[in-house]
Amino acid sequence: MTTALPPVRPWRLWLVWGVGVAAYVVSVTNRTSLSAVGVDAAVRFDADAAVLSLFAVVQLAVYGAMQIPVGLLLDRFGARPIITVGMFLMAIGQLVMAFAPDVGTAIFARMLVGAGDAAIFPSVLRVVAVWFPERQAPFLVQLTGIVGQTGQLLAILPMAAILHATKWSVAFGSLAGLGVLFTVLTFAVIRNHPPDRDADVSVDTATGAIHAVTSAADLREGFRESWAHPATRLAFWSHFTTPFSGTAFILLWGFPFLTVGEGLTPAMASLIFTVYVVFGMVAGPVIGALSSRHPMRRSRMLVLPVIGIQAFVWLVVIAWPGQAPLWLLFVLAFALSTGGPASMIGFDHARTFNPSHRLSTATGIVNVGGFLAALLAILFIGIAMDAQGAGTPDTYSLDAFRIAFLTQVPLWALGAACIVWERKRTRVHIGLDEPRSRRRDRWAR
Repeated sequence: MTTALPPVRPWRLWLVWGVGVAAYVVSVTNRTSLSAVGVDAAVRFDADAAVLSLFAVVQLAVYGAMQIPVGLLLDRFGARPIITVGMFLMAIGQLVMAFAPDVGTAIFARMLVGAGDAAIFPSVLRVVAVWFPERQAPFLVQLTGIVGQTGQLLAILPMAAILHATKWSVAFGSLAGLGVLFTVLTFAVIRNHPPDRDADVSVDTATGAIHAVTSAADLREGFRESWAHPATRLAFWSHFTTPFSGTAFILLWGFPFLTVGEGLTPAMASLIFTVYVVFGMVAGPVIGALSSRHPMRRSRMLVLPVIGIQAFVWLVVIAWPGQAPLWLLFVLAFALSTGGPASMIGFDHARTFNPSHRLSTATGIVNVGGFLAALLAILFIGIAMDAQGAGTPDTYSLDAFRIAFLTQVPLWALGAACIVWERKRTRVHIGLDEPRSRRRDRWAR
């Protein structure tokens, strides 16, 4: 097919996208709802560092494990039912968390939150792919990620304020109520595709070409074919390596490190968290613009430098004699904030090199990467804290945090090496470079 479809009214486009992005903001708020109250959670559930890590680790494990099924379900059923179910699961999870009497129940609550959270971002990406022209997709993906991160501010400031002004059940019950509201709102507003189309398709307005997005292929075959493409693996490792340090910092370990380890007040620690979010929102458009202008140099120009900057600044903070100066902690916030926008490059790789009928499957594969790495980072930090005898808030120390945060280095090294390897294979696959064997043959002549 090459005939362009009638355009959808702009207000309808932006209404559907706006509700989807608002749902993503709520999703991020739910995901990071323990970020500023981790110490309170440790006290409430009498949890040591390893057990406290389990709250985030299990949540992220479920999130990561659900990405492929969510992608496959999106390819079959579209965005509307998946995003609605996701919001409902998060609401139930926060309600359980509000009244959880013990660690086991609280971990089950975080599992529900992780399962619901897994459905939201891929669903919004599908809304972008189906409702908007293809030329607008890269910008809107970046904008979605940027706006969505404001949910972290809701988790950092109002969440902690409500908890300390009222009680645990009120704070998490409020999040449950917000989830119910957005369950109804997403079901009422979001549709799988515009009303003038009878299928999930994307439209290239420059050429008039129409591409089917709904998959009719075998699901296992779709997964195998997506992973077999080196660009999907490049996207996976890009998303694995760039955001995990910031995720571990903002999701669980940053606030205890800043307040107990570095001796900051909760208000100053919240300011650093806020700056982290704002820096990420500023860096997103810059990284998105550079990614669009230099699509064949994204890894060397953006992804690998972002990884290097994060590792370097962290090592400076760790090696600093005594407590780090405030300016250095703000530099750390800036370095970590670049990871989220840089990770969006992975979705650009997936969208560029996979056919449209495998879009959600490839997106799910990529999304697993960052949360798998974050899961490992949070777990390693918690285990390292316990191994040093610093497993509870009253035994946390700066030296223990320093050693614990060094466990991130192997993840950076692994991810960077795989990015270099898969970048080369991708360039060979699409014909930009010759295989090494051909080069050796050429020199032999």
